[in-house]
Parts: sequence; C-alpha cells; structure tokens
Amino acid sequence: MKKLFFLLFTTMCLSSCVVLSTKKYKTLVAERDSLANGLNGANVKITSLEEELTRLRADTASLNNRIAALEAKLTGLDANYASLRANSSSEIKKLSADLQKREARLKEVEDILRKRDEATNALRDKLQKALLGFQQSGLTVEIRHGKVYVSLTDKLLFDTGSIIIDEKGKQALTELAKVLKTQPEINISVEGHTDNQRVANLGQIKDNWDLSVLRATSVVRYLTDVQKIENTRITATGKGQYQPLASGNTPEERSRNRRIEIVLSPKLDELYDLIK
Repeated sequence: MKKLFFLLFTTMCLSSCVVLSTKKYKTLVAERDSLANGLNGANVKITSLEEELTRLRADTASLNNRIAALEAKLTGLDANYASLRANSSSEIKKLSADLQKREARLKEVEDILRKRDEATNALRDKLQKALLGFQQSGLTVEIRHGKVYVSLTDKLLFDTGSIIIDEKGKQALTELAKVLKTQPEINISVEGHTDNQRVANLGQIKDNWDLSVLRATSVVRYLTDVQKIENTRITATGKGQYQPLASGNTPEERSRNRRIEIVLSPKLDELYDLIK
C-alpha cells in the first residue's frame, strides 16, 4: 500500500511539474527504487523481528511455567525439610534419652564387675594367706578369667591311684573351708584332672574319666559332709586328661596335670538381672 501511494505521489508530481531533463528523471527514478528497496528490506527485518518476538514470548511463557513449577517444588521441599527437622529433633531427643539410659546401665554393669574384681582379689589374698603352709606341697592360688583357681596336685590329696583323701589333703581342705564359710556369695566348682597315662589295676575305676570324677566327688563330699559347706553352692566335675596344664610327657609335667582345681566364682545375679 505504501509503495502504491509513493508511485502515485511521484506520478502526480511529475505530471504537475515542468518537464524534467533525462538526467534528472533518471536520478529521481534511481532514488525511488533505492527507497523502495530500503522499504522492502525494512519490512523483511520487521517480519523477522516479529517472529523473534513471538519466539521470545513463547520462551518467556515456558520459563515462567518452569519457574512456577520450581517454586512449587521448593515450597514442597521447604515443608518436607521442616517436617524432617521436627522429626529429627524428636528422634534426637529420643536417642539422647536412650543413650543416657544405656550409659547408666553400662555404669551399673561396670560397677558390678569392679566389685566382682575387688571381691575376687580379696578372696585370692585371703586364700593365699590361709593356705600359705601348703604352697610348697604343690598348692597354688591364682585368678583366671575373673575367677579364683585353687589348684592342688594329686600328691597333696591322694595316694597314687587312690580316691581317698589323705590327712595332709584334709588339712588343706579344712583351711580352705574356713575361708569359704565366710564367703557365702561364692560358688564352688571342684574339677578333677588326670595325666594321659592309662589307668591300670584300680578295680572298678575304668579310665581317667572315672578317676577324675571320683576324686572330685571325694573332695566335694569332704567339703559338704565334714566341713558343712552348703550343697547348693558346690558342684563336682571330671575333666579326665583333656585339659592339661603341661603338654609334655615328662614325669614332672604329668605330675602338674594330675590335680584338683577348686574354682571359686562370685555370684553375678545383679549382672544377669541387668542384661536380661
């Protein structure tokens, strides 16, 4: 439309004006064509810009939608974070309370074990003092695994191959019983041990199992029947040749393995109650 208006305007001007020279006319026509080309170029650029504007508007709308979605997601995350933080705070308080209970319980257990160790050490000292006169005859007192072990070689208690306690053995057991009577909270286990030599010519005693059990039983009977130690505190077991102190086979090593071990352990009812 603009181009047509321009041509009409040019024609009217030419028709109403004085006749131009050829040179002047060509100059005007060239200017008209130049202006027309410029207008066409401008129109093309305008069209391109309008398309670019349309694309940018679409991109802007898409970005706005993404921003709205992200803001909604952020709002949800904030809500979740707040919820998690509240739950975490509650969980931390609960864990803290549980930890305090566990620490208190652990302290109770440690106190009981400390008292056990103190009582075990005191018992060992009393026994060592009471049985001092028998230590040169093969008696030892030591602590192993929180328990007191009173070990008596067979020559201190029995004649060779016998299950009858001799007088020296009775004296040692009597001194032991005096201490045990003052320690009612102590459990007593009497273990019989032999060497690895086969039993021969011992009547109804068939093997080392029999010998170890019968010797342990003889000690238990002496402690309960004669020394009046409570039956409920004491047990007898036979270990045979299977828990030796020495692994060699010399006469001295075999002598170490033939023994009675009286194992003294404190009652731990409080500890068992705690760990139920």
